[in-house]
Amino acid sequence: MASQKSVTCPTRCVQDVLKRRGYNIMNGGVNGLRSLSKTKQSARIIIVGAGSAGIAAATRLLSEGFRNVLLLEGESRVGGRVHTIPFADNVVDLGAQWCHGEQGNVVYETVKDLNLLETTEAHYETFKCVRSNKEVLAEDLADSLKNIAFASIPERQTELADYKGSLGDYISAKYWRELEKLPPVDKHIAQEFLENFHKFEASVEAADHLFEVSGQGHLEYWLCEGELLLNWRDKGYKSFLRLLMKSKPCQPDDLGILKGRVLCNKRITEINWRDGQQVLVRCWDGEILTADHVICTVSLGVLKERHQTMFVPALPEAKVRAIKSLKLGTVDKLFLEYAVAPLPADWPGFACLWLAEDLAELRGSERFWLESVFGFYPVSYQPRLLQGWIIGEHARHMETLTEQEVLEGLQWLFRKFLPIAVPEPVRLLRTQWHANPNFRGSYSFRTTQADEMRTGAWDLEAPLCEVDGKPRLQFAGEATHKHFYSTVHGAVETGWREAARLSDYYRARTARI
Repeated sequence: MASQKSVTCPTRCVQDVLKRRGYNIMNGGVNGLRSLSKTKQSARIIIVGAGSAGIAAATRLLSEGFRNVLLLEGESRVGGRVHTIPFADNVVDLGAQWCHGEQGNVVYETVKDLNLLETTEAHYETFKCVRSNKEVLAEDLADSLKNIAFASIPERQTELADYKGSLGDYISAKYWRELEKLPPVDKHIAQEFLENFHKFEASVEAADHLFEVSGQGHLEYWLCEGELLLNWRDKGYKSFLRLLMKSKPCQPDDLGILKGRVLCNKRITEINWRDGQQVLVRCWDGEILTADHVICTVSLGVLKERHQTMFVPALPEAKVRAIKSLKLGTVDKLFLEYAVAPLPADWPGFACLWLAEDLAELRGSERFWLESVFGFYPVSYQPRLLQGWIIGEHARHMETLTEQEVLEGLQWLFRKFLPIAVPEPVRLLRTQWHANPNFRGSYSFRTTQADEMRTGAWDLEAPLCEVDGKPRLQFAGEATHKHFYSTVHGAVETGWREAARLSDYYRARTARI
């Protein structure tokens, strides 16, 4: 790490930042750091990242009596992968879109009595299945294939208990077994549907393909009982984070109890977690902040890309092994806005089934990336929108294209598949989660490689502590949750987990004193 003499901005501690924002902070500073009387009121905590985990950790710490809490956020906004923006007739969620489940879901438990959630229409079950020759599968055939495919997804099925293969292997084998029990089905159509379903399910997992997803890990993922697609009406997912922050209802950008405690556009270059008795956090603008504790909530994608240079000294091998073995996949959204509702009333969205010869031709063209655009669906409270999904390496390629190139590709796709006329869109909005250096992907999953390396979220979660048990560097975020990875409720639980870790530490110190 460069010496502080070469840095243009002076070293600042959490108290200095908060004092400049009008907070009455008790004396702490470096001298207080050397004192044995450090308490919740004087302990300095920096949280890297103001997404769901960071906001959950900060608000919980403040409620537990901590006073010197500061969040550093690389984006110009808070929320992380929860990103609600105004669009078309009200709002759209560029990131997390639904509350997944009810029982055991802390998001649902927080808002269940506030009339914020409702069950989403059945578009993701009743969609049309359209082949690349414009043939629409008969409803009875489509329903039969859907039923088999959906039943092939393991939840808590006992046959996964000792399963060593990938989720893709499991689903494919079960799909073909169940298909044999039906009256004869055209094997080409069955294969086309299975390929589309693989993409659909890979979008749920955030995987490039299902053959890299751990079957065992899928068993250990906890599915919250109840409705899995609860939408946020016309308010968006940010309404949940506003509740955590206790934001004022009529002020969209109000940070509530976090006002003055968040520094945006503050990317981190280095966290030195063994420099004497304090942790040094160096920012891209050269400023260095000091703290007693740092909670790192950056995405797994950022950890993969930058862990070797971000942490001084290097992270323990077990944590590095988890970072390398787990994966943050890419799932992007494609919103098309029209002057009027683009699909007939009896079209609840559609899935794209590629004929083998058409797919071979596509792969040899500049529009090869369209292979991973698996379907389009209506959006709740947005009658003039169609929402498409694209996954994996093709999504990452799509992010590098111009909006005009993406739009032209999607219009070509519609003409290729649809036997109905779709009007010209008014505009396109697409996400670019992988291209953003503050995320480098969408959400995490457990890989077959992680199984082989015998690592997982438990190693990513483990805090780095002093010999007396004092947590110096902690980790939170959805990828650090053993059972709810990839979800907002999982991210929130990890933020609360790390806040509780600090609260328990200081409670134990007080008891000893």
